[in-house]
Amino acid sequence: MLTAEQQKWIDHLSETNIISVLPFDPTSEEKFLSVKAAINKVLGSQQEVVHSGASSLGISGQDEIDMYVPVAPADFDEVVGRLKSLYGEPKSIYPLVRVHFMTAVQNKRVDVFVINKYDSGWIESVKFMTHLRANPEALERYRRLKENNAGLTTREYYRRKTEFINEILAKI
Repeated sequence: MLTAEQQKWIDHLSETNIISVLPFDPTSEEKFLSVKAAINKVLGSQQEVVHSGASSLGISGQDEIDMYVPVAPADFDEVVGRLKSLYGEPKSIYPLVRVHFMTAVQNKRVDVFVINKYDSGWIESVKFMTHLRANPEALERYRRLKENNAGLTTREYYRRKTEFINEILAKI
């Protein structure tokens, strides 16, 4: 089951782009740490930078690294401005919720998100990732879901993935 907001987001996704899922890249953590160091150089070492998504779980994924910089709303615009000096203009902006930057390390796509640390979407994402790390059976189901849905359109892939996430969140 999807919320109205989730359905709206999914409806804007491509019905023609096809999702590829590749095996876990064991160099992902090293690449994450490289980008984290660059972010901390600009924002300070006290700034939390979170490795999330499939590469942080050690499972197959879309061959990218997802990174989050959780900040309070009062610091949001300043952090976005500082990261523009590293990554240029953002790929997408949801004011005071999420801003998406994109970079690469050794030909590996890295998605860097400035995220409102009080936003319910971020809080639920942390709960979901924490649950997967603590529950090998749920993690295995998630890995299989990703691999079994390779070849679907972006819209259908994310619909199924979001439904799975909602199912897990409803149980925890």
